[in-house]
Amino acid sequence: MRRLLALPLAAALIAAAPAQALAWGATGHRMIGQLAVETLPADAPAFLRTPKAADDAGELSREPDRSKASGKIHDSDRDSAHFLDLADDGTVLGGPRLDALPPTRADYETALRPAGVDSWKAGYLPYAIVDRWQQLAHDFAYWRVLTAAEKNRAWAGHRAWYAADRRRREAQILRDIGELSHFVGDGAQPLHVTLHFNGWGPYPNPAGYTQAKVHGPFEGDLVRAAVRKSAVARRMAPLRLCGCAIEQRAVDYLAETNRRVVPFYELEKAGALQPADPRGPAFAREQLARGASELRDQIVEAWNASAGLQVGWKPVAVADVVAGRVDPYPSLYGAD
Repeated sequence: MRRLLALPLAAALIAAAPAQALAWGATGHRMIGQLAVETLPADAPAFLRTPKAADDAGELSREPDRSKASGKIHDSDRDSAHFLDLADDGTVLGGPRLDALPPTRADYETALRPAGVDSWKAGYLPYAIVDRWQQLAHDFAYWRVLTAAEKNRAWAGHRAWYAADRRRREAQILRDIGELSHFVGDGAQPLHVTLHFNGWGPYPNPAGYTQAKVHGPFEGDLVRAAVRKSAVARRMAPLRLCGCAIEQRAVDYLAETNRRVVPFYELEKAGALQPADPRGPAFAREQLARGASELRDQIVEAWNASAGLQVGWKPVAVADVVAGRVDPYPSLYGAD
């Protein structure tokens, strides 16, 4: 969900009436989650490489939208995670540039303040992606430790607990993937990374782009009517591991999506979003395939990163448990 909130015009802000739009709708988000898990490589954990896991990821991908209307505090805190209002100059509503985002949400708020906005107005999608990725990597680390401990004969006295906690962690990992899927999916939709999010809006518009409310019809109605999962699957990219920090990967991904905002409005101007025109569905397929590919790649990078982490209290290194050097039970069950 994204809230259509106050936006800048030149140096000032103007108010827009509150409204909301679903990111891709249920159909698109489900496709992204399913396809990412279905295309995981063979060295991913076996519990993820099943049809049920793919179906679960697809359904859980919808949860950040389905939780909407839980309550005022819940909604007001979370709605802005779904978007980032980038201005045409590459800044977030006149604040920090996308390619120079501060390292934390608190620092981001500070950087937005001179522009007269905050993250509730500007959105914080990059931080939502990084947050969920870090949680996934950490839960993968727990899973590595639990799996190794469960198999270690020297620690058989706690095997039943290890097995039960591993199953709990697998459920948590699927939920993590669902949430990461949602926000990576939002990041593939050009109208979620621009202040031109539902028509061009009250900004200089020499090309005469539409002012119509095109957001929902594109990501929802068009996708459901004219985009098939098999067609999206054929357009997915090969696995790409960037070897960079997740913060950089998220920024690069959103910057590429932002470069597709004007092409989207050009397509709309040319009539490509009209029923029976193949160009609109083709554009949607490409973006959904980008989202599914990026999600798969981020899952793999979280899995790889998890081998070098520590878990529990007091922390134990994944590598030490896997090597049989440290029984993790006190750290996992709780040393208080």
